[in-house]
Amino acid sequence: MPDETTPSDEPFDLEKLRELVEMMEEHGLTEVSLRRGDEKWRLRRGPQDVTPMVPANPAPQPAVSAAQPAALSESPADDLILIKSPTIGTFYTAPTPDDPPFVQVGSKVQPDSVVCIVEAMKVMNSIPAEVSGTIIEVLVNNGDPVQFDDPLFRVSPN
Repeated sequence: MPDETTPSDEPFDLEKLRELVEMMEEHGLTEVSLRRGDEKWRLRRGPQDVTPMVPANPAPQPAVSAAQPAALSESPADDLILIKSPTIGTFYTAPTPDDPPFVQVGSKVQPDSVVCIVEAMKVMNSIPAEVSGTIIEVLVNNGDPVQFDDPLFRVSPN
């Protein structure tokens, strides 16, 4: 394999890395592994297949819903859906500072509606809602850093 003969003291070319991430997006790939000498990189994008955990005992649920802010007490917490960050990066509400936000409180969304951008390594990742409903709360401020699985929006399903 020619990659193994390449000296491992040379850094990866970041432009080629960006191109690889763009190709992953273009072709719908969620994971790529690279190896050169002793150096190994694994790129992963998009949401991972996560099965929601449902508690076996329904008793803890009232304690969780009691912790919800008073503004949300009108709607049962069980009816709300969280849109979570599929990656680590910087949260942006719009494509550019001069553009209006993708969504705001009261916006109707469909599964393919873009709700925000999360920038990771200078790559702008458009984040789809993946649910149908109405945005009832934006949980992150524009420009804030987000981690994998951080809640970004609360949605009331249609």
